[in-house]
Amino acid sequence: MRVLVYILVVLGAYLLGSIPTGFLVGKARGVDIRTAGSGNIGATNVFRILGTVPGVFVLLADALKGWLAVRVLAALLARKLLPPDWLASNAEPISIIAAVAAVLGHNYTCWLHFRGGKGIATSAGVLAALVPIPLLVILSVWIIVFALSRYVSLASILAASTLPFATWFTGYSTTLIVVTAAMTAMAIYKHKGNIKRLIQGTESRIGRKNTTTAAAPKETS
Repeated sequence: MRVLVYILVVLGAYLLGSIPTGFLVGKARGVDIRTAGSGNIGATNVFRILGTVPGVFVLLADALKGWLAVRVLAALLARKLLPPDWLASNAEPISIIAAVAAVLGHNYTCWLHFRGGKGIATSAGVLAALVPIPLLVILSVWIIVFALSRYVSLASILAASTLPFATWFTGYSTTLIVVTAAMTAMAIYKHKGNIKRLIQGTESRIGRKNTTTAAAPKETS
């Protein structure tokens, strides 16, 4: 039964995370978001191509996917199918498995040939469920960096880099420190194209014109 619960949590969280919100919103507006702007299905590209309201909607929906995977889906399955005494000492591993599966679902969605977003919003959702205090810390970092630079990618990279240290400093378990470090590594890897453009000076900024944006390569994963 325990193995079955883990399997159901992984599959359920992955499928929930794999809902390609940005792609669906773009299609509803007659745009294939994968062929516009950066080519990414995440909230930032939706914001650039479709405007503020669709962008905010995608941001919140992607975050909600992560939170629901951990706080609702995983918790519900565990409570319904596992003995209370065993669950009491194993709730954290189940939540972590759901969190990782949801982020992987967003980053590598089965509905778009396993090409998805960068997982920042969905990661924020799972972090709200797992480590809310470190999430507030990295959100503060994101806001400060973005306000100073107007680079969404730079703000996301630096905020993600802060995550495991914030998790350690605020007293969470070693397991969660390791998990958040892995999430940081994944986030940085998914931003490898942005890092290259930041170094080259061709990365586009929010709220400022960038004459090199049109030449920027597509981000397909």
